[in-house]
Amino acid sequence: MTGAEAARREGGKGLAPKEQGVTRSGGDAVIHRARLLDFLREPAGHDDLAACRYEEDGALLVKGGGILARGSFDEIRRAHPDLPVEDHRPLLLLPGFIDTHIHYPQMQVIASWGTELLDWLSRYTFPEECRFADPVHAARIARTFFDETLRHGTTTTVAFCTSHPESAEAFFAEAERRGVRALGGKVLMDRGAPPPLLDTPERAFEESRALIERWHGRGRLGYVVTPRFALTSTPAQLDVAAALMTLRSDLWLQTHLSENHAEIETARRLFPDATDYFDIYQRHGLTGSRSLFGHCLHLSERERRAMAETGSVAVFCPTSNLFLGSGLYDNEGLKAAGVRRAIATDVGGGTSFSLLRTLDEGYKVLALRGQRLSPLAAFWWITRGNAEALDLAKRIGTLEPGSEADFVLLDSRATELMALRMERAESLSEELFVLQTLGDERAVAATYVAGERVCFASDTATS
Repeated sequence: MTGAEAARREGGKGLAPKEQGVTRSGGDAVIHRARLLDFLREPAGHDDLAACRYEEDGALLVKGGGILARGSFDEIRRAHPDLPVEDHRPLLLLPGFIDTHIHYPQMQVIASWGTELLDWLSRYTFPEECRFADPVHAARIARTFFDETLRHGTTTTVAFCTSHPESAEAFFAEAERRGVRALGGKVLMDRGAPPPLLDTPERAFEESRALIERWHGRGRLGYVVTPRFALTSTPAQLDVAAALMTLRSDLWLQTHLSENHAEIETARRLFPDATDYFDIYQRHGLTGSRSLFGHCLHLSERERRAMAETGSVAVFCPTSNLFLGSGLYDNEGLKAAGVRRAIATDVGGGTSFSLLRTLDEGYKVLALRGQRLSPLAAFWWITRGNAEALDLAKRIGTLEPGSEADFVLLDSRATELMALRMERAESLSEELFVLQTLGDERAVAATYVAGERVCFASDTATS
């Protein structure tokens, strides 16, 4: 009998998700008792348990929005005998999930039928994004966006807004209200889109600079310079993006790269002097360790070498790549080339806010490549792995003392099918694979942000 099963039989000590107490102030010290799991490094193989730290009966001491201590429950309880305990057994407690590429304005075009990338943008996405000049609409979608991400266990998002500064204002204001860690930025576009979405290099710089000054480093917020992709930016605007990156050393950059063959050919036509697609960004000074490139499906060997040399990050978006028929990510090839990697939902080309569903589709994509995504590597990826890709592993993505207290509680028996399958699970890796393959938001029993519980799987909308 596993420790989880034993906890279930201890006379009801493991409370059902709805009964796990009230939301606490982030300033109150509390011990969270659960099965703890986080990661020290990327697992080297299916059973590389040395890459993770697992406490069958563990405890997390949380106060003031941060993690003060972790260890066995007996150890933490002896040191703090008078503190209240929230007993989550037999649930599994992990760091909150991190989504490194998502478009919050695309919530109402998710599941739009029948096109590939460029047609999908012109038919669905661009008309939808025109609506975000309205701050009331932007605020409404921002509220719903954070409802959904938190409900799915995602506590950090890296989001594209639209070209309207109102969209970024709404995103950051809602993130600040909820106390979540959120990175985002106004999209830069001065060609290749409907006129209501276009800015100019001059306006792009001034509006982005104002947003950086207002929001970057405020609380748990960070700014991401966001040229949509080379097809919608002139060389002058890409130079503006590089100039924006010099304003602060701790800004990020996000864009798209090599998602679709037609996109690649268009980029070559628009930038005939560039060696390849990645070279467009290189020539304009947009690569580096804080530069996130969505997709990276059809890279040449030169592009892989250049990404590795510059420390740039290739972001895997499996549900989007499958939905739009864009191609298959080569995780092992990128890893062998030394390219840093992340994983993301890419809503609304992506079809789910759930990083568990994303891992499931990622497993299938890589299987078509003859590769395997092990359950340990999968959960490393959506926690510490993505935090490392953002250079934020000292703040999020682990259960280390000193980290921010963002974490999720997962129930590997959340559905009848999962419970039935778990009757035969004999290891932690098997349990994680059940979550990875059969899990979704129903498996997220609760989400905690900065030490406060904000979302249950049973909730339909929380804030």
